[in-house]
Amino acid sequence: MVVSTSYANARTPHHATKKTTHHASKSAHITKVSAKKTIHGTKKSSFKTRKVSYRHRGYSHGGGRVIQCVAFARSASDVQLSGNAGNWWSNAAGVYDRGNTPEPNSVLSFRSTRKMPYGHVAVVTKVVDSRTVIIDQSHWAQRGISRNTPVIDVSPNNDWTAVRVATNGDKSNFGSIYPTHGFIYPNNGRSAETQNVAAKRQAPRQNVKTWSADAATSPGYSKVNTQVALSPNVSDDFFADAPDRSIQ
Repeated sequence: MVVSTSYANARTPHHATKKTTHHASKSAHITKVSAKKTIHGTKKSSFKTRKVSYRHRGYSHGGGRVIQCVAFARSASDVQLSGNAGNWWSNAAGVYDRGNTPEPNSVLSFRSTRKMPYGHVAVVTKVVDSRTVIIDQSHWAQRGISRNTPVIDVSPNNDWTAVRVATNGDKSNFGSIYPTHGFIYPNNGRSAETQNVAAKRQAPRQNVKTWSADAATSPGYSKVNTQVALSPNVSDDFFADAPDRSIQ
């Protein structure tokens, strides 16, 4: 009986240990299952976040669809060039006549600046006088096309290398000074009168110091009583935007 009692007592700890081990294993299994659920929930949450972000980017892109100035200039004039607006002047060499005398249906070419790196082009619809023209343009100040916009020449030599554009449709209020190249003429021929005027203006310029567009970015330019040309007031979408004018 003493031996039987010892044997019974000997089995009790072993059995209890085995049972305890079983509970521990079950507890570990539950922990793993819970961990998997937590990880799965994290992945699902992350997927939803990425989906919302993607849709937001798509919405922003869709909201910025506007007709670029180069596309408008091609459709509204007989000047058919490609590339950024700031490159139209050089791209026109050998293809179209260029000059500093405004003409209807010519394209006014704006220089590229630090604030307006892609330049700008606008179509001249009317010449009021030697210092004033009316233009149609797109993607300037506000999205869309603006018509019948006055532009005045403020260059010292009346050579249309510096202009001011009427702001927000107000024909009596003009904005900052913008450096320009001049005018690109269509291939349908320039009038004899315009050619004579252009020739007379070009002759005396050899020893005359003209307004330089490069001076607009020099440190000393701020001392002049004029303001350097700034980019039209558009959101970063123009560059988005803005202005993004890199249309090929």
